[in-house]
Amino acid sequence: MKLRIALAFGLSIFAVAAQAEQIVLTGATLIDPARNEVRDPSTNTDVNIDGDRIAGIGQKIRPALARVIDCKGKFILPGYIDTHVHFFQSGDLFTRPDVVDLTKVRPYADEVAWIKKNLPDTFERYLRSGITSVVDVGGPFWNFEVRKTANATAKAPRVAVAGPLISSVSRPQLDLGDPPIVKIDTPDQAREFVRKLAPQNPDLVKIWYIVDKDHPVDRFRPIVRATVEESHARKLRVAVHATELETARAAVEEGADVLVHSVIDKEVDDAFVKLLQDRHTILCPTLVVFERYGRTFANRLNLTPEEKAWGNPEVIATLDVTKVPRDQLPDRIKTALAKPDDALDRIKKIYDVALKNLKTLEDAGVTIAAGTDAGNIGTIHGPALFREFQLMKEAGLTSMQILQCATANAAKLFGGDIGTHVGSIEKGNFADLIILKSNPIDDIAHASDIYAVMKGGVLYPAAALLEAKKTEPPRASADDIAEHYVKLVSAMDQHDPDYVDAFYGAAGMESQSGRREEAARCYRY
Repeated sequence: MKLRIALAFGLSIFAVAAQAEQIVLTGATLIDPARNEVRDPSTNTDVNIDGDRIAGIGQKIRPALARVIDCKGKFILPGYIDTHVHFFQSGDLFTRPDVVDLTKVRPYADEVAWIKKNLPDTFERYLRSGITSVVDVGGPFWNFEVRKTANATAKAPRVAVAGPLISSVSRPQLDLGDPPIVKIDTPDQAREFVRKLAPQNPDLVKIWYIVDKDHPVDRFRPIVRATVEESHARKLRVAVHATELETARAAVEEGADVLVHSVIDKEVDDAFVKLLQDRHTILCPTLVVFERYGRTFANRLNLTPEEKAWGNPEVIATLDVTKVPRDQLPDRIKTALAKPDDALDRIKKIYDVALKNLKTLEDAGVTIAAGTDAGNIGTIHGPALFREFQLMKEAGLTSMQILQCATANAAKLFGGDIGTHVGSIEKGNFADLIILKSNPIDDIAHASDIYAVMKGGVLYPAAALLEAKKTEPPRASADDIAEHYVKLVSAMDQHDPDYVDAFYGAAGMESQSGRREEAARCYRY
């Protein structure tokens, strides 16, 4: 009862309206990483909000009709920005059949349908994590509809998007008619594909620069050059996946604006550092994703408390690979389960290089933008950013540097008019803010101690975001529903063949697995 009263009181303080209004946030400590600044409340840190914008900071006269919210003891900072996500991926075990084929357990078409249906839920989980803007760096052409949907959804982050990845390799397992990855074989094909993308006004053009013994660095380099030239001619920036030092070097030499991953094969050299400095290249480390595939497959997943609390529970439930029938497990997962220490050792070796490289580049003044690669297997949409913060801290970055990466620097990667009006607390910017209960400068772990989130001038108490979802009863499996119905009709001495035969097995059904499959077909929900 006390908890209900406290929650009701907290919600009444905010009385969140469906649209923005005049608000004054008063009494908080302001943290503005863009200025490397922490302002004490004694200096008048009032933040005036008018509609969806910040109208002023520290003004002596408050608007007469403004709603004043006391933030004494709280900390206000710009909303976080995750600059590397993929909305065409859910983060669950079935989302990348090109990596591990589990389509007999869950068809890929069903996976994509689930992802599209649950986009509003995914959006809200970003807001609950204090993330008010994201950059989707590649997916099918329906990615552009995701951006449109987000723009029309109140409880959603601002979304920048790239379209399908221009790739050195093919991934036919992901092609349902609108592929997220398109293999390009010649410079002319690259130019043509950029021209096809341009009418969609992509925020970035993405290159998937995959290198192996069959795809050496130099073979794909002319395609990178053509893509960059055609994109820049249309004032489109180019982001490149390049995780090896020489691949990353080639990408930047050809004009890449953004590197969307850390270099993980060897330590960066002075020439590479200078190249990034001279070209003003932005790098997004995505440290968390490098551990999540291996840890998931080895059944050694290390989800943070934030991920467990704010990640989608259906997604998280799939990540227990021991629940998949062993005869349906791909060899890659079987090997990881048999030798989990080998998987963890590979992750450690990657971090030995990637974390050191991040510190080197940060110290050299290269612009680092925080991002997670959320949507990949085990990398949870929304709260995965807090695991990224942990790893950035392990690399040696200070709390203020990490917050700069997730706000001011990330806004540069977001780009465009929106990018110039997010990521810092200043007059005229969008009122995208987080109110924290504890100081993240003291400990970056406090970055998730969220009291409320403001997106476009609308204030959402943290306790209200996702609250309805917590009270929903757990969804039963198809087999549970089928069994319950069978027991019900049996007790009534009735026989509905569409239901009972599906569960117990009609004549001619040869196996128990066949019964399960048919039951699942009959009881879609």
